[in-house]
Amino acid sequence: MNVQTTRFGIVEVNDDRVLNFDSGMLGFSSYTSFVLLQPDEDGIFFWLQSIEAPELAFVVTDPQIWVPEYEATIRTEQMESVGLERIDDAQVFVIVNKYDNTLTANLQGPLILNLRNQEAMQLVLAEKRWTTRHEIAQLTDERSAASA
Repeated sequence: MNVQTTRFGIVEVNDDRVLNFDSGMLGFSSYTSFVLLQPDEDGIFFWLQSIEAPELAFVVTDPQIWVPEYEATIRTEQMESVGLERIDDAQVFVIVNKYDNTLTANLQGPLILNLRNQEAMQLVLAEKRWTTRHEIAQLTDERSAASA
């Protein structure tokens, strides 16, 4: 299948890589089909690209790279809704945002992917331990560094 994107042009992906978010994502409930694109070999950041809207894509990452103690609590009915028998079968990602020169991760709204059946959902964690803007990296201004 060919997926039109505004960032990468047309990308060819196998049909079995399409992730189905039955309820969509927060603020984007009408978009339910996405693919995970890996722009480089490092595999630290991915693009969660909508199949339905070329301009809709989110940068995502594995939260445990940045916060090793991170855990997303998922209730039994949530596991059942994406066909998970064991939490170990899930891949967890979080959405990354850029604020000024800071990259943050939304640890309060993780994405749970069942890579066995391609079903996915976004959780909203009630636990206040995690925030929507957890700082994961500071970006450097290359122009300032070059002139120094």
